[in-house]
Amino acid sequence: MSALDVHQLEEIAVKIREDIIQMLVTAGSGHSAGPLGMADVFVALYFNILNIDPKNPTDPNRDRLVLSNGHICPVLYATMAHAGFFPKEELKTLRKLGSRLQGHPHRETLPGLETTSGPLGSGLSQAGGMALAGKMNQAKWRVYCLMSDGEQDAGNTWEAVMWIAKFKLHNLTVLIDRNNIQIDGFTEDVMPLEPLKEKYEAFGWHVLEVDGHNFEQIIDAFNQAKAIFEKPTVIIAHTIPGKGVDFMENDFKWHGVPPGVSNMPGEPPKEEQAKIALKELRTLQGKIRSEHE
Repeated sequence: MSALDVHQLEEIAVKIREDIIQMLVTAGSGHSAGPLGMADVFVALYFNILNIDPKNPTDPNRDRLVLSNGHICPVLYATMAHAGFFPKEELKTLRKLGSRLQGHPHRETLPGLETTSGPLGSGLSQAGGMALAGKMNQAKWRVYCLMSDGEQDAGNTWEAVMWIAKFKLHNLTVLIDRNNIQIDGFTEDVMPLEPLKEKYEAFGWHVLEVDGHNFEQIIDAFNQAKAIFEKPTVIIAHTIPGKGVDFMENDFKWHGVPPGVSNMPGEPPKEEQAKIALKELRTLQGKIRSEHE
């Protein structure tokens, strides 16, 4: 796919956030904070970084993307729809019985998915296996793995970290969504992760840190990773959970709850949550357009 400029990427990201809200409201279940926070990363990947073709999703020369934290799949589905993998109208079927858009991605039901995800921590091992196969075959395609910071709690994550470093899988780039929340609270309260950068460096990885809402930094980091040949690269992307919706931002209570399901202390009434969220996002969309006209 041809790369888009930053202004175009910003507009697409806001549209995807609107789709996420509408998908979750229609489904009546699902995760809000993570998908909203990762919209910019997904847009950068699908519209600038990944070597993919929506019309030929099984191209053997394609890049592989593994979503380890499968619960944020609304942002994956919305981005894939905007990229042309399937009709946008299908987004309304999220989590419905018989839908291709399951609550966690299911590889055999939707073209363009590389893995079935669910258990946190397993995605990095899957991505590592793909990367080793690619390296053995001297393939030009790359593997990208997206992880949550919360799943750094899982022991199998660190087994994969060691194994990938052992084989110097430079054709693998990992991005950690460092949004500082998980379902039970803030990560540093549940299971402290810092110093995360130094931990990965100690395990033999090249580490980059970026603002996960700055397209130039995100794209530059992914491109830098392509130039590292002696070790795998991990990008720690600092994001705001619930990005774009004021009452959701940085609030762990929205980790696994959609708008319109429950009244929360200090939050808008559940009947108004989706309306307020969409209004904020559409205002942001208008602001972006006016800035670049």
